[in-house]
Amino acid sequence: MLNFRVLAESSERMPAMKALVPFVLGIVAADYWTLPLWFVVVAAIAAGVLAALFRSAWALVAMLVAVGFGQAEFRRYACTVPREVPTEFDLRIEGIPSARGRYVSVEAVVAAWRDPASGEWFAADDRLMLYADTLVGLVHGERICCRGCIRDFRGGAESYRRLMRRRGFVGTMWVGLRDVSLRRSGDNSFIFMHLFSPRHSPPAASALGLSKTFHSAAVERLARLELSDNAAALVRAMAAGDRSRIASDLRVRYSRAGFSHLLAVSGLHTGIVFWLIYLLLGWLMLLRRGHLVYYVCSAAAVWLFVAAAGFPPSAVRAAIMFTLVQGALFAGRELAALNSLAIAAFVMLFWQPAWLGDISFQLSFLAVGFLLAWGVPLQRRLRTHRRAVDAVIGSWVVGLVAGTATAPLVAHTFGIVPLAGIAAGPLVVLPAAVIVLCGTVWMLLPVPFLAPVVGGCIEIAAWALDALARVVAEMPGGCVEWHPSGGLTLGIYLSLLAATLFVRTLEPRERKNGELRR
Repeated sequence: MLNFRVLAESSERMPAMKALVPFVLGIVAADYWTLPLWFVVVAAIAAGVLAALFRSAWALVAMLVAVGFGQAEFRRYACTVPREVPTEFDLRIEGIPSARGRYVSVEAVVAAWRDPASGEWFAADDRLMLYADTLVGLVHGERICCRGCIRDFRGGAESYRRLMRRRGFVGTMWVGLRDVSLRRSGDNSFIFMHLFSPRHSPPAASALGLSKTFHSAAVERLARLELSDNAAALVRAMAAGDRSRIASDLRVRYSRAGFSHLLAVSGLHTGIVFWLIYLLLGWLMLLRRGHLVYYVCSAAAVWLFVAAAGFPPSAVRAAIMFTLVQGALFAGRELAALNSLAIAAFVMLFWQPAWLGDISFQLSFLAVGFLLAWGVPLQRRLRTHRRAVDAVIGSWVVGLVAGTATAPLVAHTFGIVPLAGIAAGPLVVLPAAVIVLCGTVWMLLPVPFLAPVVGGCIEIAAWALDALARVVAEMPGGCVEWHPSGGLTLGIYLSLLAATLFVRTLEPRERKNGELRR
């Protein structure tokens, strides 16, 4: 029996979800229209005043749309370097170089550029995607002076190019071995002053004091383990967010198997860390106020794990979501968790509106949202009160719901639907958990006598994970090629949303039985 009062009550308990929708619409509108920032600010203030004076819901919606639009305009980056002009650049390698076969790709920042006409150097602070020959041997944190040409993003979907521009990337650059004139490592001073006159020296070319960060220390500790190439690549990617050792064939194999999410620190990895903390500190919840201590410890452990991974955006988003959602789950209701998820999305998009077009943000939000809306209720209905059986059923439900929820977006972005990977999703949890847990333990306690045990467990888990990926990737019909349009993908998710709301309007059986008894 339908009961729309239940849906209305549910929406009243999720104010953040209602506020998120118009805010997102404002960010989307900023992609297609441009308005003066002062006009947007005045409109937001006027709408806010009307909403406060007349308690108008429509005025509040207009204010949220204007705030989203204005924040997207305010965060829009302006290019300060010349494009399509060959000249010299002073580059700072920000990311970790990732092997792509015959070349490597990495994020870099233009610290200065030289005017080819006057020879004068100008300071800059623009990001670009740097592609270099493998012979160049780029290193994270180094500084190079090279000759090149910044070009606009080419190929791929227009949404990807628009996303990269909104994230502050001014374009791409190719660098060969002969293009590099000067470079410095993280340990040696690098002074351009002795090569250029004081007037023409790059403003940002003074010695760069690069301290060893938590992330670099974690990567260095993992490198001490004597592992095979595949095992070393997997543990560095899954435990420290360093994907520089991932070979191209491994990327393709994991993509066809539907295991690509394992190669980037995300919600699954932070969930594994939560599970480890539960095993170690779960007894605290038996004490008075112990659940608060457990929540603080689990949140701190997740953020330490994210710090070890170098604070990548996907891990930061997952940590924020898990921190808020876990706190709401302690309150005992999935509706509170959905509201917390909306709060996390609102805060992250307010800080960086460009994340709305980031595929990892979209996948994380969809997976967690559908798990809360469908996964948690299904797990409760299928509970057998046998821990081993419930654990297997719960893993299968989580994998099925998350895989189904993200399949249309994955197909739209990558053109494939890993059907076998969705079904085999629960099987990867155990080896992935072993790799993440062993890698985390070694990063915290790099004791020599633990190396054989930790390394052996990682080798076995990596072999099992890779063998499973090979079987799933080569399974007939396991990977279907499908590339739905943006309109069709949006229609699918609107249909899923409608189905979710329809289920919410169904009269709960317990309430109907109570009314009959009364």
